[in-house]
Amino acid sequence: MSHGYAPIRFIGPGSPARRAVTRTLVRVTEAVLDPEDQKIITLARSTRARLAASEGAAVRDETGRTYTAAAVALPSLQLSALRLAVAMAVSSGAVRLEAAALVSDAAEPDPGDLAAVRDLGPDAPVFHAAPDGTLRATLAP
Repeated sequence: MSHGYAPIRFIGPGSPARRAVTRTLVRVTEAVLDPEDQKIITLARSTRARLAASEGAAVRDETGRTYTAAAVALPSLQLSALRLAVAMAVSSGAVRLEAAALVSDAAEPDPGDLAAVRDLGPDAPVFHAAPDGTLRATLAP
């Protein structure tokens, strides 16, 4: 089952040339997100699913580069997905974050995770989504 956007080809009956028409199906949500914001939610979801992790996150920096991460739970190292994504952005030279996304089962993001985002992106929205991609909240400063 795919939750992404997929073009579907319809061939109209009775059309003289039987031209193929391409339409895009989109999931209707409470708010229509910018495609770049939807992209980081999708990246966070896929990272979480690929690793069967408790959380997945993605951040976008000032140049449009994205960084994804999953939660790390080792005996000697524990990092949330969002903190790790921020750390990856910083270690790659990002100066500012434009947006962040967190996909988790939690009712709300950890305040420490939000603080990590605010350190690099004081104005960056944080999109919190459920594992199925449903947007739970958009947290703005």
